[in-house]
Amino acid sequence: MAFHHVRFPLDISLGASGGPVRLTDVVTLSSGKEERNQRWENSKRSYNAGYGIKSRSDMRAVLAFFEERRGRFHGFLWHDALDFSSNDAGAISASDQKIGVGDGQTVSFQLTKTYGEEFDPYQREINKPVKSTIRISVAFGELDLADFEVDETTGIVTLNTAPANGEIISAGFEFDVPVRFDVDKLDIELFNFDGAQVPNIPLVEVV
Repeated sequence: MAFHHVRFPLDISLGASGGPVRLTDVVTLSSGKEERNQRWENSKRSYNAGYGIKSRSDMRAVLAFFEERRGRFHGFLWHDALDFSSNDAGAISASDQKIGVGDGQTVSFQLTKTYGEEFDPYQREINKPVKSTIRISVAFGELDLADFEVDETTGIVTLNTAPANGEIISAGFEFDVPVRFDVDKLDIELFNFDGAQVPNIPLVEVV
């Protein structure tokens, strides 16, 4: 298997459904109280691409994409229309997400996005950034593009110079979700001259 650094057809993904999934065990005790256990440390995204298909041309595009990925075998990129940016409220800036604190030696930092603020913020690793959108700041000063490199397959940012002790490293970016098909069969239904429908095309995030 391999990961294909290619995005699922964008116009179809915009009509899809899905979001984060977590796994929690819930046991109800004889007293009526609950015991809850978090099975996964991190959430995983899942989507259904079938809702985005509106025509035979859409279906042909998905069919070709599915065959080239060999069904569930190869992973690919997915654009989550709700959650694709370091700044959910507006334009990307270099100070959107804190990704590290300088120690005078470290030059590599993982892109992350933090959800929540007060009770128990969740920090999500961003492994598939859109390279052309990435902006980096150190000590609240934005760096030139020549001052850093980004690995678009891992989301690791490498600076030319190690930030001084205590300096805040921040980033702004767009990103995709690494996924794969969760079926090896497309059950296609043709219902009129230019209509095609696949009720269920599940996708799951790969890590």
